[in-house]
Amino acid sequence: MYTDTMQPIPLTLAPFFQEYNLSQLNPERDSATIIERTLRFGTRDELRWLFSTYSREQISDWVRHWGKFGLPEPHLSFWRLVLGILGE
Repeated sequence: MYTDTMQPIPLTLAPFFQEYNLSQLNPERDSATIIERTLRFGTRDELRWLFSTYSREQISDWVRHWGKFGLPEPHLSFWRLVLGILGE
């Protein structure tokens, strides 16, 4: 889970949050949106940030519950494979 000592959302992700003020996004409150956008559009560095900010379990839970709504193929299949969420 996110703590106050963790890094804020990388500025390089700003283009994927155009309808938000990036500085006002709260990593705990807005975790679903942040996880979705980062899994979908993030670079390797941004994905490292995501996995250092949120637990693998929290990201996996998001993919299980919301991935089919928030991630297009092949993104969904890729993240299911990486996170070991097969056959769901």
